[in-house]
Amino acid sequence: MEKEHIFKQYDAELNDIRSKLLEMGGRVEKMIADAMKALVERDSDLARRTIAIDHEINHLEMEIDEKCLQVLALRQPAARDLRFITLALKIVTDLERIGDQCTSVAKRAIELNDEPPLKPYIDLPRMATCASVMVKESLDAFVRGDADLAIKVCRDDQFVDDLNEQIQRELLTFMIEDPSSISRAIKLNYISKCLERIADHATNVAEMVIFMLKGKDIRHTAPPTPLS
Repeated sequence: MEKEHIFKQYDAELNDIRSKLLEMGGRVEKMIADAMKALVERDSDLARRTIAIDHEINHLEMEIDEKCLQVLALRQPAARDLRFITLALKIVTDLERIGDQCTSVAKRAIELNDEPPLKPYIDLPRMATCASVMVKESLDAFVRGDADLAIKVCRDDQFVDDLNEQIQRELLTFMIEDPSSISRAIKLNYISKCLERIADHATNVAEMVIFMLKGKDIRHTAPPTPLS
């Protein structure tokens, strides 16, 4: 009976870590959406509220880290559970850095909202939407143990990279043709790079999921194909 109680408590602890990770992921997804909305709709108050959420993300990172370390110390997990815990410790770092990137986007949005818009925002919201979906799907892949979904995330990263390059070329043209646009173009370029980094962090998570499930390290390789 005592063993059964311990097992139930152990399962509850793992589920708590899983839930906290999903909560953290949901909050960074909201940060991505709100930071971009603050830019597109020129809503500096929303940008400031987005920046404030970063403190919650940092708190969740520390809380999840502590829970993982407690499980490692007290339960001494093995095999699949050990891989789950060690991967969770890495994922929270990527999620925290995504929060930092969203904060940077929101700060640039506040600055840009005080100036006339340089151009209609079309590709940046597309980048933000794709990056947000990648974050969600990388966490879903982790929780479900879905290697194929993780592979999809890795392949989607190319779309964000291509958009980033396209935006940089367009902004360079603006700066060459109109020197008065340089300051705004540099800030928009910075936002584009932040979104590209968010997608990279989602890809990091997906690559770790693939390694956990398949034992294959696909970092620094060509976009993966479905694994058998």
